[in-house]
Amino acid sequence: MRILVLGSTGFLGGHIAEQLRALPGVRLLVGGRSPAADVPLDLTADPDVLADALHVIAPTVVVNCAGLVTGSTVRLTDVNARGPAALCEALRAAAPTARLVHLGSAAEYGPIPPGETVAEDAATRPQGPYGATKLAGTAAVTAAGLDAVVLRVFNPVGPGAPAAGLPGRLAGELRRAGLAGTVRVGDLSAYRDFVDVRDVAHAAALAATAPGPLPPVLNIGSGQATVVRDLADGLVRAAAFDGSIEEAGQGSARSSAVSWQCADISAARSALGWQPKRPLAQSLTDLWQALPSVAVPAAR
Repeated sequence: MRILVLGSTGFLGGHIAEQLRALPGVRLLVGGRSPAADVPLDLTADPDVLADALHVIAPTVVVNCAGLVTGSTVRLTDVNARGPAALCEALRAAAPTARLVHLGSAAEYGPIPPGETVAEDAATRPQGPYGATKLAGTAAVTAAGLDAVVLRVFNPVGPGAPAAGLPGRLAGELRRAGLAGTVRVGDLSAYRDFVDVRDVAHAAALAATAPGPLPPVLNIGSGQATVVRDLADGLVRAAAFDGSIEEAGQGSARSSAVSWQCADISAARSALGWQPKRPLAQSLTDLWQALPSVAVPAAR
């Protein structure tokens, strides 16, 4: 089985590539713009160019982890919306029987009534360019007529979490603060569904290798809503931090617009036999332990 992974240098893509590489009978190929990529591929290129590259390697499965979380609306649209559309067009031309596993986002849903879980057939009302462009990418994949599934990932956390998300950003600030001091954050009253990145990677591996067709969209989350303040407290415990966390300001506009997220993961459990295994406390401990150390200036 030849599996092509796009976006393997990212947080999710790195963990997914690691799990796929360990599967027996899998030849893993990494595609991207990096000189180290096995297959030179740029999803912003012309679909005919992508098709030529795909024709040469004839992948059995393509796992698309490429995406942007922040940036201008033009860049978000180019990567999150046009990229998947171009990939689907290229696959139809060069590898129409290949399975496509595409990573979507919980941001595609938008506001959810507090206390409720959201299933895949819920209305999608993204609250900003990121969610809107990810939803456009999902629409391109599900309408392509391919053997494709979108894994709608909620809030991934764990070792390697980037500073673009709250867990990685807060962990970095705690590391820089040392054992004491004050770390200032925005409002932490929103509820989010945090899922370990390694559990997400396991879901992607199952989706890549599952026999038969899969549902077009599957939620990948923990199935539990956690107030973000508890996540911050968990990182404080993992760091043995004796300082203080101060909530100042209103936080992000998205936190204000989407105060609650919780995934219904029953469809993924049924279709893939998947369920998350790692509790949030373990994810936070492993995130903290994986952080690079901060050099302490020498005394003068």
